[in-house]
Amino acid sequence: MLKQGLQAIGAYARALQLTVRWNLWGYFVIPVLISLILGGAIFYTAYGLSDNLSAWIMQVYPFEWGQAVVERVSQVLGGVLMVALGLILFKNLVIALASPFMSFLSEKIERKLYGGESPTFSVSQAISDLVRGIRIAIRLIARELGITLILVLIGLIPIFSPVIPFLIFIVQAYYAGFGNMDFTLERYYRVSGSVGFVRDHRGLAIGNGAVYLFLYFTVIGFVVALPLGTIAAATESLKHLRKGEKPQTMRTTA
Repeated sequence: MLKQGLQAIGAYARALQLTVRWNLWGYFVIPVLISLILGGAIFYTAYGLSDNLSAWIMQVYPFEWGQAVVERVSQVLGGVLMVALGLILFKNLVIALASPFMSFLSEKIERKLYGGESPTFSVSQAISDLVRGIRIAIRLIARELGITLILVLIGLIPIFSPVIPFLIFIVQAYYAGFGNMDFTLERYYRVSGSVGFVRDHRGLAIGNGAVYLFLYFTVIGFVVALPLGTIAAATESLKHLRKGEKPQTMRTTA
């Protein structure tokens, strides 16, 4: 898993090289606009709610002992939770809304690397990709929210609180990588097959998602994270797909 993770991280350098070599900047426009609009709305809201969450935690805390410690922990975890929830909603909504364009980009990368006719944009295929993207987004949001809330509750125990942000980041990275990889996997599998592939290659997902999330915390990286993440995920996923490392559930429909 560690080897796959390092390969996925290194794939971002190649993704940038391919973007320059094949002049793929035009594919960045739509996801950049979606990211800017959604990012501003979601994170502004999340920032405003973080203090309210901390106050709510203190209201429901049933004991008098340790209130000072719990208050400090709740302030930190309240901020962490709001950032985590904001990221969960943001990255999955961006993935869903940009899915027709990122799927097209992924297919173009595959044709460039392995040959074949260049893909042509199809409205019906774009709608199909959007529907699948929404299905994947709903699945990922539900799972990420459940795991993140469990981790935050565990983090209320002071001895565990220092490692909770790291564990939340790993969870976020895995599901972010899942979304980026699915732009390629959707041409091969139904959703269940895609889930199986990512589970078997979780190192690729975590490595891809880790860089993807780090880019979101930088000014320039924020706007190019999704296209670069898509290209990086495509190059690595295709290597394994070409080796025949595939579950049995092949895609016939989205």
